[in-house]
Amino acid sequence: MESTIAEHIEITPGVCGGRPRIAGHRIRVQDVAVWHECQGQTPDEIVARFPELSLADVHAALAYFFDHREEIRKHIDADKRFADELRAKTPTKLTETLAGTDTRNDSVPS
Repeated sequence: MESTIAEHIEITPGVCGGRPRIAGHRIRVQDVAVWHECQGQTPDEIVARFPELSLADVHAALAYFFDHREEIRKHIDADKRFADELRAKTPTKLTETLAGTDTRNDSVPS
């Protein structure tokens, strides 16, 4: 079984943060896991969204996820924390406008 998964999943330092991904693609195992586990997408639906993937690719990614659930969940949690921190540091245009601090459209004095 490991050899079948190895045909579809690769880990390359410097590519996708060195996280497991579908071979030949930048779609990470954790992406497939989130689509399936959190968003309820079936493997067929994932392939329909990403026709460059085979059904075997998606099933291999899910098998890898189930074999390495704790590791993949740590990656997902780390990415969520990073996104939350970035979101907190980077106000949206709406937030700035409501706070009266939007300076992006201010003209530069001559």
